[in-house]
Amino acid sequence: MQFDVNKLKEINDLDFEQVAIWPKEIKLVVGVICALIVSAICHFAIISNKLPEFDTAKSAENELRLSFEAKFRIAVNLSAYEELLTRIEDDFSCMLKSLPTSNETPGLLDDVTFVGTDAGLSFKLINWQQEIPKEFYTELPIQIEVSGGYHQFGQFASNVANLPRIVTLHDFEILNKQDGLSLSMQAKTYRAETTGQE
Repeated sequence: MQFDVNKLKEINDLDFEQVAIWPKEIKLVVGVICALIVSAICHFAIISNKLPEFDTAKSAENELRLSFEAKFRIAVNLSAYEELLTRIEDDFSCMLKSLPTSNETPGLLDDVTFVGTDAGLSFKLINWQQEIPKEFYTELPIQIEVSGGYHQFGQFASNVANLPRIVTLHDFEILNKQDGLSLSMQAKTYRAETTGQE
């Protein structure tokens, strides 16, 4: 189809009631102009109002996609997570058993005294201090002061670490006194604040 530009010059002489006999070139140009006008009206009247909703939906889709991917990774590894949770619960149960119960705390002083004297230390002081309640447990501090040698202090720390109940040593201070070395420290044990503890 040949497009004759000269036919466009006749556009002013055309009658709108005789559109059917207009030249093809003019019909084409009018059709394109009408399509552009309709497209512009549709864009401004319908589409442009929906663009913010589209952007919101698009960002929501991205968030949902990320959430889905994270949940999918968890779902795929669910059996591994359940196995890990079981192991953690078992470890936690074993740790709880390593904490002294309220019935065992008085005997803990005897244990600490025994491992100290076994290491060759002389006890000057061993006393319970004020309990310190925490969120999930209670801290039970013990003030200790002993005299002896460096190797005996090391042996004592090693023996305390090997006790069947958890006892930690803190705030060491070694002083050289006339009668030898003196070690002052704080030992801490912990009591779980759970119901049904044996």
